[in-house]
This record gives sequence, structure tokens and C-alpha cells, in this order.
Amino acid sequence: MEPVRIEQFFLGCLAHASYLVASQGIAAVIDPQRDVDLYIEFAKQNDLKIEHIIETHLHADFVSGHHELAERTGARIYLGEDAHATFPHSAIKDGDSLQFGNARFSFLHTPGHTIEGVCAVLTDIASPAAPRAVFTGDTLFVGDVGRPDLSGDHTPQELAALLYQSLHEKLLTLPDDTEIFPAHGAGSLCGRQMGSERSSTIGKQRRTNYALLARSEEEFIHLLTDSLPPRPEYFGRDVELNRHGASSINDLPAPKPLSAPDVLRLQSEGAIILDTRPAMEFAVAHIPGSLHIALSGQYASWAARILGLDKHIILVGEDADQLRESQLRLARVGIEHVDAYLDGGITGWLKGGYELDYIPQVSVQELAELEEKEKDHLAILDVRESGEVETGAIENSTRIPLGQLAERTAELDPSKLLIVHCKGGYRSAIATSILRRAGLREIANLTGGFDAWKAAHEPVAQTS
Repeated sequence: MEPVRIEQFFLGCLAHASYLVASQGIAAVIDPQRDVDLYIEFAKQNDLKIEHIIETHLHADFVSGHHELAERTGARIYLGEDAHATFPHSAIKDGDSLQFGNARFSFLHTPGHTIEGVCAVLTDIASPAAPRAVFTGDTLFVGDVGRPDLSGDHTPQELAALLYQSLHEKLLTLPDDTEIFPAHGAGSLCGRQMGSERSSTIGKQRRTNYALLARSEEEFIHLLTDSLPPRPEYFGRDVELNRHGASSINDLPAPKPLSAPDVLRLQSEGAIILDTRPAMEFAVAHIPGSLHIALSGQYASWAARILGLDKHIILVGEDADQLRESQLRLARVGIEHVDAYLDGGITGWLKGGYELDYIPQVSVQELAELEEKEKDHLAILDVRESGEVETGAIENSTRIPLGQLAERTAELDPSKLLIVHCKGGYRSAIATSILRRAGLREIANLTGGFDAWKAAHEPVAQTS
């Protein structure tokens, strides 16, 4: 008898994992991303019919494709009963089940990350003695648990207490060899210490997950809520989009080409010029006042954190494929006002006769020399998260996490040469564009970031 099939789809730019579970020609998709063609194509290639869509919770960090996937396949959506979703769905409560072929899902109501959160325990009926896997959503990750601050009606401490109970009274009662498949991996904003592995087991997490090693509920609550990083503003908006069901991503109009004069005019009226080229290309030459977020990293989540969801955006990219990819990634987090792009890119801007700006770059060796010769005129800005800074920092640096920088530029001294760094350079490149937009001229980016500083055996201050 053919075993139940589990396929994982991992979207690296959002560190998001979704799943397709199939048995005897029927499939269920769990926590789908917004662009759903990949599930439909997989089902077609494998002679499967998608009949079920399971959402473990109302996602806050991305827009789900459940609504479009249901419309295109006729599948039924399953969601926790406390979600109060406005689209047709089956409301899941604790103890409910779903069966197709040899696959049987038993649902656990696991509040804590969110109130409506559920986990789906999968049993292969061909081997019914023990569960095969559990799809844990954002309740339990590899190496971490979900952040407990996504409810407007409950304090983080109240949610953390609920999460402790969900973990210890439900998930941790499963056999140790039960595989866990979470909705996110390392890099997601929904946790702080996620591991790089895409799956694990209940037993391994019981032994190694810092949150599960807490000796009491009180200690667990402190672990999760003390020094909790601020919740990104767009999270609440994405929850509401998912509660009502987002429109098809194919309904979004393609951005239009604009000449340099039109781009300049729209920028003066409040549109954001978003440059998605590699960091060094942006540093060498870019449109004054443009924001830089390289398409190579966690582009969309940073765009949503820094810009919100409502800004009108004009893209600057390398080619048509990258412009399409940029729009798609932004739509995945709910940014839909991608109105236009600069026709001809930077070359088009130059042909229009307009000036360009640039961001100086300094090496570790150059920074060390500046610290000796220009110490009174020098300031260092560290845009890493507080947890990263605790492992070491450049001495006398100012620390402002990138997600807070736009609101805190007034804390910086514009009379000093400001050297900006993160871990490896991706975030500091974003930071320099924010600072330049805020009017700071005496800035430079540290190439290679803190990693390069440590590798050169330069002095590191311990901050914890």
C-alpha cells in the first residue's frame, strides 16, 4: 500500500514552508503562499485533485493564497473557529478530524501564537499505531516557538501562558518520533531562534528547543516576553487580508514604464522609488532619495516593515524578469501599489540628464585606521537586532535595529562620519539608503559587516 505523501514547498525570501499531503489521488495543501500555481502544477503533474486547504492560523507575515486556491480547485478551506473568517470555510475546533485516502488529520486547538491557531496531526491509516507527523504552523518551530504578541485582545504574557499549555498539554504528548513540519524556518519574523533545518521531531525539540527547556510556565513566559522585538506594523494588516481572503495575484496590474521626468514628478508627489539592484550597484550610482532593498535577500518583508503596505512604488531594477519578481514578492506580503518602473533603469535616468547619488564604502582596515586618526569625527551605527548584538559588537557603536531606523534618525549626529554595519552587509545597505533619504550626507557602509570585522581579528566588545 502506497504511503501518504508529504511534499514541502519552501519559499526562502519569506522563510515560509507550505505543504501538500496526498493519498489515493486526493491532496490537501497546508498554509499556502499567495501565488498558488506551484500547488496546482504539482497536482496536475502527479494526477492529484486538491480538495482540502488547511490554514494553521491567520498568518501575519504574508498573504495566504487560500482564497484563490479554493476558487481554482473547488477545495474546502479549514481554519480555527476563533478566526472569524468571512469567506466560506469549515471552522475547526479541538478534536475535529479530516480523512481522505489513507491520510487522517486530527486537529489540536493550540492557542498562544494566535488565539485561533491549530496544529494538524497526520496519521497514515496503513500504519495507525502512531502519528506520522504534525503540522505545527507557528506554534512550534525547529529551535523556537511562535511569538506571543499578535493579539489585540490579549497581552503577550497571556498568550505565552496559553502557548505553554498548548505545547505541554497537547503537542508534547505526541510520541517522540513524530515528525514536525512548521510553517517557518530561520529568518522568519515569527520567532527569534529558529534553526536552519526544515523539519524535526517532537523528541528532538523536547531535548534541544530552548523554549521547551523552561523549567516552569513562569520561566517560559519570561523567556518569550522579556525583550520581545517590536511587532512589525504590517502584521495586523496581513491578518485582516487573510481573514477576508485576498484577491488573485493575477488580478494585479503590471507596473507601467515611466520616463525619468515622470518618475521625478511622482517622487515629488510622494511615491517611493525602490531600487532592487545588488547593493554595490546601488552604492555606486542611484537616484537621489531612492530607497534600496536588494532583491537577493528578504526583500519583501523588509519592504513591508520599512514602507508599510500603502505606499505607491516605482521600481528600479536590472531587467524585466527582476521587475516581475519584485512585484510578485511584494504582493506576497500585501504590498499591491507597485504602479510603475523606471524605463531603461539607471541608464534611462542618465539619458534624461539627471544627477545620481552614491554611498561610499569602507573596508575593515579603513575603519580601523579611521578609529585611530579620526576618532572624534567618527560614529559607528550597528543595525543588527538586539539578540545579535549580545554576541559582540564594535566598541562604542550606536545600536538601532534596522526596523526602527527610519523613526530614530534624529538620534544620530549629522556632523560626524557615520559608518553603518550589520552582520554581512545586506541590511546596512538598506540602512544607508534610509539615512541618505533622511538627509544625512556623511555616511558610509562597512563592507562585509561585523562578520568581516571579526574575521580580521579587530577588537570586539561584549555587550551581554
